Amino acid sequence: MSPMSSSSVSTRSATEVNADIRALWQRSGGYLSPQDEAEYQRLLVEWAAVTAGSARTAV
Repeated sequence: MSPMSSSSVSTRSATEVNADIRALWQRSGGYLSPQDEAEYQRLLVEWAAVTAGSARTAV
């Protein structure tokens, strides 16, 4: 299954996703376990999709 399936499309704002990223790093104490790393990668993809959409609509 593709990591960008339609079920993974975010309806959250970049601010909300960024808050989750910051919380993950704070919880982890600066060291990501393999499970945390997978969550971090998922959040980065979500954040990139949200911010790319924002940039296109702002032009």
